[in-house]
Amino acid sequence: MLPELPVPKLAAGAILCGLMNQTIRAALRRPQLHSPGKRSDVVAIWDVILSDGNHKIEFEHGTTSGKRVVYVDGKEEIRKDWMFSLVGKETFCIGPRKIKATICILPVKSYVLKYILEIEGKSFKKYVENRSKTTNTWVLHLDDENFRIVLEKNTMDVWCNGKIIESTGEFVDDGTETHFSVGNHDCYIKAVSSGKRREGIIHTLIVDNREIPEVSQ
Repeated sequence: MLPELPVPKLAAGAILCGLMNQTIRAALRRPQLHSPGKRSDVVAIWDVILSDGNHKIEFEHGTTSGKRVVYVDGKEEIRKDWMFSLVGKETFCIGPRKIKATICILPVKSYVLKYILEIEGKSFKKYVENRSKTTNTWVLHLDDENFRIVLEKNTMDVWCNGKIIESTGEFVDDGTETHFSVGNHDCYIKAVSSGKRREGIIHTLIVDNREIPEVSQ
């Protein structure tokens, strides 16, 4: 059975585009020197891609002081001092849609810890894999400006440079089209069946009657 085409939005709606289950070694950057203004206890850093853009997650863990600090895009979201337990969890939100994220601190062996980031209940790796299946991303250069267009296939929302934009969907002979504008340019995302179950629906961005190549996340 061929996959069903998505039902487009027929009224004004919304438009445009993170996770790794890894040990400290996979998430660590080089140790930082102690100096004023620098975070000396950063043990893990993740770059998370959401529909509104990229977000940098940093985690400070002072294993002697018990300090735990979570930064999202440089802003302090959680600070706890003098935590007697070295293991545990810290939960916070990312982005305008308040995507739930959790940093899990787990023991590996004596005095060795690993830090795992979970997003919406999935490991970072699983989240990235799932996101690659549920979103499409394109990058445009129009009128001397760069635009990042993201389609969320589950909702047919379109994002442009971190914000949902107005769109209108319609059925056409061979699929659906989701129309929107970027500046003075007419754009639409065409959805057609690939004819293959594994490939599912193919989404193509057309800007000013020109097909735009998709980029990987």
